[in-house]
Order: sequence, then C-alpha cells, then structure tokens
Amino acid sequence: MKNPDMVEETMGKCWSATKDQFDNLEKHTQWGIEFVEKYTKFVKERSEIETSYAKQIRNLSKKYQPKKNSREDEESKYSFCRAFLTTLNELNDYAGQHEVIAENLTSQIITELSRYLQDIKTERKMHFHDGRKAQQHIESSWKQLEACKRRFERDCKEADRAQQYFEKMDADINVTKADVEKARQQAQMRHQMASDSKGDYSSYLQKFNQEQNDHYYTIIPNIFQKLQDMEEKRIERIGVCMKTFADVDRQVLPIVGKCLDGMTKAAECIEPKDDSKQVVESYKSGFEPPGEVEFEDYGQAMKRTASDTSLTNSKEGKEKPVSKTKGKLWPFIKNKNKLSLKLGSGPEDFSHLPPEQRRKKLQGKIDDLNKDIQKDMDQRDALTKMKDVYVKNPQMGDPASVDPRLLEIGQNIEKLQLEVQKFEGWLAEVEERMPSKSDTQRRSGIFETQNNTTVSNNCAQDRESPDGSYTEEPNSETQVKVNTHPVPTSSTPEFDDEFDDEETLPTIGTCKALYPFEGHNEGTISVAEGELLYVIEEDKGDGWTRVRRNGEEEGYVPTSYVEVFLETNAKGAMTYI
Repeated sequence: MKNPDMVEETMGKCWSATKDQFDNLEKHTQWGIEFVEKYTKFVKERSEIETSYAKQIRNLSKKYQPKKNSREDEESKYSFCRAFLTTLNELNDYAGQHEVIAENLTSQIITELSRYLQDIKTERKMHFHDGRKAQQHIESSWKQLEACKRRFERDCKEADRAQQYFEKMDADINVTKADVEKARQQAQMRHQMASDSKGDYSSYLQKFNQEQNDHYYTIIPNIFQKLQDMEEKRIERIGVCMKTFADVDRQVLPIVGKCLDGMTKAAECIEPKDDSKQVVESYKSGFEPPGEVEFEDYGQAMKRTASDTSLTNSKEGKEKPVSKTKGKLWPFIKNKNKLSLKLGSGPEDFSHLPPEQRRKKLQGKIDDLNKDIQKDMDQRDALTKMKDVYVKNPQMGDPASVDPRLLEIGQNIEKLQLEVQKFEGWLAEVEERMPSKSDTQRRSGIFETQNNTTVSNNCAQDRESPDGSYTEEPNSETQVKVNTHPVPTSSTPEFDDEFDDEETLPTIGTCKALYPFEGHNEGTISVAEGELLYVIEEDKGDGWTRVRRNGEEEGYVPTSYVEVFLETNAKGAMTYI
C-alpha cells in the first residue's frame, strides 16, 4: 500500500503542473490574439495609406486638368496636350484602383479579422473557464475524499477505544452487569460507525478515482485539444489574410496595366510634325514676303526713282505702272493701331489681327452665332407646337402664356441675325483684301524658284523705328517686284496679280475625282466624276488641292471633291506663314 503522504505529494505536483500548463497556454493564446490585433492594425494603416495616396493622385490629376475656357480649345488641337489629358484621365483611373485596394483590404481583411477577434476571445475565455472549473472540481473531490478518509480513521480509533473499554469493564469483577452491557453496546455502535465510514470512504474513493481518471485523461486533454484547434485556426486565418493581402493588389494589376498602357499609347500618339503644322495654321498671317529691294542709282539723278520692288510712299502721286503690285503688309509691320499678333484680345471686328487670323476669327464667330440662332429657332418651334396644343386643348394650358417667350426669342433671333450680318460684312471685307487662292499659290511658286536670290535683311533694319518695331506711313504702299514683264491686272481692287513664267511643279501624287466640279473661278479647274489627275500641291489647310491634267492644264479643286494618293516623301510647293 502506498504511503498516504507520497500520494498527497504526487497529487499536489499534478495539480501544480496542470495549473502551470493552463497559465502557459493562457499567456500564449493571449499573445496570439494580440498578434491578430497587431496585424489588423497593420492592414488598417495600409488601407489608410492607399486611400490617402489615391486622394492625392486624384487631386494631382484634377489640379492639372485644363480649365474650362477658350484656352482649352486651343490646347486640344495639339497632340501632346491631348496625350497629357489622356495621362491625367488614366492617372485618375489609376487612383481609383488604389481606392479599390483600400476597400478590399477593409472588407476582406479588417472587417473579417475584427469579427474573428471577438469570436476567438469568447472561445478562449470559455475554454479556460472550463479548465478552471474542471480543476476546481477535482480539487474539491480530493478534499471530500480526504474528509471521508479522516472520518473513517477517527471512527476506527473510536471503535478501538470503545472495544478496549468494554473488555476492561468486562474483566473487572467490581463493575456491575449494567455498566458492562452499556460498554458493550457502546463498542458495538462505534464498530458500526467505523464500518459505515469505511463504506463511505470506499465508495467516495472509487468515485474520486473515476473522476480523476476522467479529469486527466478526458476533460483536460479535451480542453487542451480545443485550445490547440483554436490556435491552429488562428494561425490559418492569419495565413489566409496574408494571402488575401497579396491577392488584393494582384487583382487590380490588369487594370493598372491598362492605365499604364493607355499612358504609353497616348505618348506614342504624339505627332511633332502635326503639332508644328497646327502652330503654322494657328498663326498664319496671310501676308506675303516682300520683294527684293533693287539698287537705286543716285549718281544719275538726285531724285529717288521708284523701283518696281521698293517700298515707296504713294503721296508722291506717281502713276503706278501696270507691272507693279500693291504690296501686302509684312507680318510684323506696325501701324498707328499697333498691329498685334496676339489672339483673343482687341476690338470686336478683330482688326488687330493679321488677315488670315482675322478671317478665321470672324468665321468662327459667325459659326457660333449661327449655332445660337439655330438653337433659338428650335426652341421657338417647340414653343409654337406647344401653343398649338394649348389652342386645340385649352384645358392643358393657356396659349397666351407662351406669347411673351415667343416674342423674346424672336427678338433675340433678330438681334443675332444682325450680328451675323455685321460679322459677314467684316468677313467679306477681309476676303476682298486677301489675295485669291490662285494668286497666292502662283506667287509661292515664284518665290520657291527664286532660291538663288538673296533678300537683304538690311531692308527690314532700314525701316525699323527707334523702339525696335516696324512702322508704316498711313498712306504708304509696299510694292513688290515679281517680274519686270508686265502682265494683265487682276479684277481684285486691293491687289494687282502678276505672274512670272514659273517652273513646272513636280508631281507629288495622284487623285480621283469623287464628284464633278465646274471650276468657274479664276485659278480653278473643272473635273469630271471619276477623272484621274496628278497632284502637284497638297491642301495647306484652306480646303483646296492643286492638280494637273495631261501635263499641261493646272488649277485648284476642292479637297473634299477628290480622293488623294500622295507619294512617299513627296513635297508640295513652299508655303509662307
């Protein structure tokens, strides 16, 4: 039989070890929960960074978006401006993907882990509560077993003393028979109590052993297993969240790639030559270069002779020879009105602009007014129909209620039409003063063939004013000599057309007439539908293409009337801005 002291010592060690294990597990699981909280905080901060980054990117894109003004229309003509706008839009979409990352991190990780933390804390608390309860129960059972054992021990000692007292009384001859009987009954009662205590102790011992066996082999292992499962699930959940953390980024990579591809494609669509042509087209003045300044021989006569190509003053009243042309203003000559090339400022008729720019501005203004007129006319038609409906169905409304608005729209249309007439008058004035298309193109051919002639820069310097700008007398004319042979004058009152025998322009391609064209105006050529012609000068932005038929007849046709096939590396005639 084992020593009771050793048994009690062994039991104490087991209980202490179990308690230590629970303490260790409690600390470890608490550290695991704190790790989940730390990781949740990490993902939350990452989400906030993504949100802040997306906001900054959106603000950056918005900051550099073109403002809603007339300058935006000017910038949209250039491919590099359009590419930059596309880059800003793609950057805005790129910021949106970072917002998606932040939203997915919040919904798929932060929210899930926050909910899981509550569950794991509750589960952990329950498991340790069960463990402490089981430990308290086994300790209580052990104490009850100890109490039964001590009671059995006490009863056994009491029974031994009662038996000894009975035997002593029975052996004593001086003791009465009644005292002996009383001692015997007392001994029997003590023996019965000892027997009952023995039974209780034996029964409770058996029960305790069973409970102890369940405690160490079933209850505690089950609790430890549940804690282990909880810990494994926690670790597994952390792993899933870390994988999701990477997948959230990976999911937006295709769209981010498309955004970057869009930026790259926009950059590849930049056309430097087209942009430079836009600049040429935007600031083309319509002036022609001045002719050569001839040598004036003062040795023969003191009086200055008017040269065919020199800049002279019309106040001299000399008869203008047939072979001379009235010159056009050079782009930077200033008059008393301070001729300016700056667009978007100046008087209403744009008289401060060069002819070509003025013509474009006037035409654009007329187009805008016509759009406004058409808009008002459509509104007037709608109101007229509404009034007719009211007339036919008075219950739907009063026809007279529409009349004030109709009157207002009619007055506005009349006002806009007067504005259109005013701007059309200015446009007609500009077009009369500008050289005709054929005149301009033929002059450009002349200037191209005269590549061996040097125009002296001192010509401009001699006419320079003290402030560094070019000046012109109010009634002066710029005469440009093109050829010394006289040619018939043009019907245009502002300019005299003169042509020299120009070199034959090279063929730069072919074209096919899509529609018939009569070609009544000077410088044009009539074509039949389906006719094939040679292209000798491509459209310079004014809607006309110069063609040749059978190597002899040349002229201009509308670009929209022909389908042009240019040869590779072909060049047209020189164009002056």
